Amino acid sequence: MKNMREKTYRYLAYKGWNKMENKICYVCGKNPLSKDEIGLTKKLIDKKSPVFYCISCLADYLEVTSEELLAKLEEFKDEGCILFK
Repeated sequence: MKNMREKTYRYLAYKGWNKMENKICYVCGKNPLSKDEIGLTKKLIDKKSPVFYCISCLADYLEVTSEELLAKLEEFKDEGCILFK
């Protein structure tokens, strides 16, 4: 099932459906995702990831708390990471 989901996401991304304004959470379907949520997925999962997560789903996936992710996000911003400008 998960493999089929990923194939569907890759196909939609290839067709141009999954542009910045259309990114949705892979798990819960939150729409739209913030730039910070997209940036965190790229930074912590894979820069070329075809799937994206909201803060709470990313925290569950990484087995950390949402507060820890938000603290890490602020740390990345303070460091000047280009994904969070």
